[in-house]
Amino acid sequence: MQYLLHIDTSGDTGLVAIGYNGALLDSRVNEETRNHASSINTMIDSLLGDNRISFEQISAIAVCAGPGSYTGLRIGMATAKGLCYALDRPLILDNKLTLLALDAIKEHPGYTQYLSLIIAREREYFISIYDKNGNCILVPQHVGEEELNTLINRKETAYFITNTEKKFIDNLMISDFKVDIEIKTPLKSWIFDAFGKYNCNQFVNLMEAEPFYLKQVYTHK
Repeated sequence: MQYLLHIDTSGDTGLVAIGYNGALLDSRVNEETRNHASSINTMIDSLLGDNRISFEQISAIAVCAGPGSYTGLRIGMATAKGLCYALDRPLILDNKLTLLALDAIKEHPGYTQYLSLIIAREREYFISIYDKNGNCILVPQHVGEEELNTLINRKETAYFITNTEKKFIDNLMISDFKVDIEIKTPLKSWIFDAFGKYNCNQFVNLMEAEPFYLKQVYTHK
């Protein structure tokens, strides 16, 4: 009997969930955007309390470590690491681009490449590309709009998971594609994948764990 706590603050709304042996047990979503700091711990307490699960019963904590908002990612990571230290539990890190692609491979088979493309800021994107077997072709990275044409293989049929406008994808002249405009972390697939990592002891070093920022963080003196 393994309970895994999942934390995702990579988007505008926060998400916490409990997985039980690789299946979704329950979840909480904060509908108030960009309010992670004041809501994340309350959501966790509510989730565990309503399901009569104690912190001691949690076997591991999985966090969607990015890409996404710099502040949001730090909040999610700090919460997950704090719980791991307090409970002496392992930490699992997942990349949102990878989770989106793996879920699309299961739900929409038949394409030769799967592209996760998320808006970073105007004319800038987070991108990663995978083959039909889930092997990473292009590692998650931050690119400018002008670079996309050189990264995408037009000879291959592609399934896009993106929150950019469809007309922008049309301009890339892909031979065959589908587009999901609304980006949400695929919760059921994430819980299943994290449970597999748990069983294979694919944990990260708590001291070295960092969010997947992907883009340069600029500071000013």
